[in-house]
Amino acid sequence: MHNPRAVDLRIDARWIIPVEPAGTLTDHALIVDGGRIVALAKSADADRDYAAAARVTLSDHVLIPGLVNAHVHAAMTLLRGVADDVPLKPWLEVEIWPREGRLVAPDFVYDGTLLGAAEMLRGGVTCANDMYFFPDAAARAYEQAGMRAMLGMPILDFPTPYAADADAYLARGLAARDAFKHASRLSFSLAPHAPYTVSDATWNTIVMYARQLDLSIQTHVAETKAEVDEARAATHETPLARLDRLGATGPTFIAIHSVHLDAGDIDRLATQGCHVVHCPGSNMKLASGIAPITSLLARNINVALGSDGAASNNRLDIFGEMRLASLLAKVSTGNAAAVPAPTALRMATLNGAAAIGLDAEIGSLEVGKQADLTAVRIGSVETLPMFDPASHLVNAAGREHVSDVWVAGARVVDDGRLTTLDVAALESRAHAWQQRIA
Repeated sequence: MHNPRAVDLRIDARWIIPVEPAGTLTDHALIVDGGRIVALAKSADADRDYAAAARVTLSDHVLIPGLVNAHVHAAMTLLRGVADDVPLKPWLEVEIWPREGRLVAPDFVYDGTLLGAAEMLRGGVTCANDMYFFPDAAARAYEQAGMRAMLGMPILDFPTPYAADADAYLARGLAARDAFKHASRLSFSLAPHAPYTVSDATWNTIVMYARQLDLSIQTHVAETKAEVDEARAATHETPLARLDRLGATGPTFIAIHSVHLDAGDIDRLATQGCHVVHCPGSNMKLASGIAPITSLLARNINVALGSDGAASNNRLDIFGEMRLASLLAKVSTGNAAAVPAPTALRMATLNGAAAIGLDAEIGSLEVGKQADLTAVRIGSVETLPMFDPASHLVNAAGREHVSDVWVAGARVVDDGRLTTLDVAALESRAHAWQQRIA
């Protein structure tokens, strides 16, 4: 006599896109136990083989891996729209840094990160690669939200309300890492702001810590033409070439933005197995340029997607970034086949997981991986008819069609409702910060 296996959760979906291995499954069930995927089975086989404590039926949905926002400053959600239509350099130096000097403190980071986490979860994002001051406060917010995150430990050579100098930044960041070393959904990385804000001596220290502690390095690099031109004038090399010379690049190096790369830069990224995070919305809004994504992909460089912060982009929306990444690649190359929908979806899921070193755990729906899942409803007038689920996710659907989200098998969004956060309280905090900032 056959005895079905007792499991925690069964999700029946009209379509399931595992991402890796590729292909869309129709009328299958995803089985979860202990927070991990234990099977992807035909519905009839699931009836026979599994007895689930809970069952969810998604009759007009696509079930995909949870999206990964591979670059965000979540706390800056409190500065959403505060300085629009301004180029990057004056945006930072005139609008953002002075405000941060007045505002940044643990309560600002905690409240802003909670607000950002709520936005991302409702948009199907289950994991974020964050970079901001007071990462310990951000860690508390992500834990409360039930979201997965890698937290960048910020490093600069000039003082802020967070730290006085590079040594203090490193000390505070490492203390936060130690405080949350047992948090199963959190990890940490070294996050020097950019080549132009961090000296060679500090970069040398960062590289030493990265090697000793097996930490990734993430940094903004080659974001604007002016940055690259000034670096060439000062050092006769590109910012990325300088970081290569200092030993920062390699398979755990995450190059954020990477808009203005030359052939030598692309070759360095490819031969050393580096990762790139493409932030098309922020790059467009700050008029930074169009990153050479098709050239990077042609060299098998892992390219992920990020929203950047809500101060520079206004939306922590990875569905929007998928669409922009695909459209920009097509129009900039004159090739309608550039960055097709499956590639864009992979950039938003498995590629993002690989960039932050979590691809063995998340980023695709495979047996043994964490059950980080996003359900997208395809059943309303703006999404019908539907012929190709992957194409529809990139070109027709959006974050407003996300209905349900799970992180490690825990349902954090239930039919559009956040289960871990008090939305009314978040809205009240946001209004209070608006009054203070204004």
